Amino acid sequence: MQNRLALIFILATVAIDSIGIGIIFPVMPDLMRQVTGASLADAALWGGVLATAFAAMQFLCGPVVGNLSDRFGRRPVMLVALATMALDYLVMALAQSVWLLLAARIVAGASAATYATAGAYVADISGPQDRARSFGLIGAAFGVGFVLGPLIGGAASLLDVRAPFVAAAAIAGANLLFGWLILPESLPQHRRRRITLARANPFAAFRAIGHLPGLRRYLVVMFLYTMCFTAYPAVWSYFGTAQFGWDGWWNGLSLAIFGVFMALVQGLGVAPATRRWGEERTAVYGAAMHVLTFGFYGLVTSGFWALAFTPIAALGDVAGPALQGRMTNLTPDDQQGELQGVIASVSAVAATTSPLIMTWIFAHYTRVGAAPHWPGAPFMLSAAIMAGVVLLLVAPTRAPSAPPTQI
Repeated sequence: MQNRLALIFILATVAIDSIGIGIIFPVMPDLMRQVTGASLADAALWGGVLATAFAAMQFLCGPVVGNLSDRFGRRPVMLVALATMALDYLVMALAQSVWLLLAARIVAGASAATYATAGAYVADISGPQDRARSFGLIGAAFGVGFVLGPLIGGAASLLDVRAPFVAAAAIAGANLLFGWLILPESLPQHRRRRITLARANPFAAFRAIGHLPGLRRYLVVMFLYTMCFTAYPAVWSYFGTAQFGWDGWWNGLSLAIFGVFMALVQGLGVAPATRRWGEERTAVYGAAMHVLTFGFYGLVTSGFWALAFTPIAALGDVAGPALQGRMTNLTPDDQQGELQGVIASVSAVAATTSPLIMTWIFAHYTRVGAAPHWPGAPFMLSAAIMAGVVLLLVAPTRAPSAPPTQI
């Protein structure tokens, strides 16, 4: 019963983190114009600076947070992260200066421990055979938040441009209280380890995790996979407008529909897929489905068929949880937090790099006089990269040994 309540809290935390990301999307242009007094174009540039600062701090500090959770336990790190999240949204609700907003985003990125620590917590309380399923539930919770966030943000913005941030702070604060009351510590004292400053920097953490048998290849795969998947939030709305003539409502609705099916696939599909095929083959099948999906969106010219294809597109989302489950099973118990921190940093680098590449390609193929005019070009690049992911996963490798026994 205690583990069930803890898992509910972890899933709620991941969903709230996702809601908090999505809840601000509808109002960021208005907020940035309000605090800078600039045009929409300049406001968008400032929005990009804030997003880049957040992702960069996630990269630099993710392994630090993961190591801290391996040393001091998951509970205190998770609760501090939630408190910081609530405070960050309050600052954004009150800030009248873009520099204060930037400072808030830097602090939030540095302490963004919820997803990495949630992964480590799940690894602690799940058996090896159940980890992929548990990570699927985390993915489903993220998908639910991805659906609810923009809807809540859009509705709250009808009251005031700052209202979504107040709502996000209230939700994070309520979950902080819930966790304070019910969340037990999942990492016993005998499995904790000392950390050093050298090992807590992201590059040293990469080396420590990369030296574990079989993990280096999966870190490369995770980077490429995340880079491809980030094409959706980076260019989807622009793509929908240019290719189908969609407005903001249709772009938002299409993303919400995708979020619903992503949550269904990751919540209900990962466990049977990994039971039937195993984690590695599930990852291969999911990545192959993404090749088909990205290729389809690279060529489709009908908005109707783009929406109708959504259930098929979501089938590939079994790949991420399967990859993460495989990596946790190759990692010793006392390094699970470090692993999740490294995964968070890898994802942050991909999330920082991909929008720059994908939006540049989109602009190149949609500028006036572009030949060919090809709004779907970023998705075709993602299809090519994902094909490389499939090849990496099926390439023969020496079978890794079991994680070393901790003494």
